[in-house]
Amino acid sequence: MPLSSTIELTDLEISCDIGTYGKDDAVPRAHLLDLTLTIDASLVLIEQDGMEFVFDYDPLVAEIDRLARDGHYHTQERLMTRIVGACARHDEIIDVEIALRKTPVVNGSGDLGVRLKVDSQSLDELRGSVGA
Repeated sequence: MPLSSTIELTDLEISCDIGTYGKDDAVPRAHLLDLTLTIDASLVLIEQDGMEFVFDYDPLVAEIDRLARDGHYHTQERLMTRIVGACARHDEIIDVEIALRKTPVVNGSGDLGVRLKVDSQSLDELRGSVGA
């Protein structure tokens, strides 16, 4: 069985402005991001210790933060699309699973979110498209 590895970012509370709410609507307190990136195992099983031998995810996290703060979004899906585009700009990333959820939903409770899985073929197609 071939080796694979993932980088997992979970429960990242992002600062973003998503949605339009009326006076009686539950306004989310937080938006939480989960991101799982599949990368080549050679970027994890390293013989020498050094950042030059691994995938440096810090620039991607900084880009996600920038995209989240980039203005008003009507939908979670648009922000997710932009985050997947940011992931596509890193050739080290083989595939992506992203989930974005808001909380609370009703009566001060519940999470509501969207999950998207982008396989390697679809990610390669995004790399070839404008705006990826």
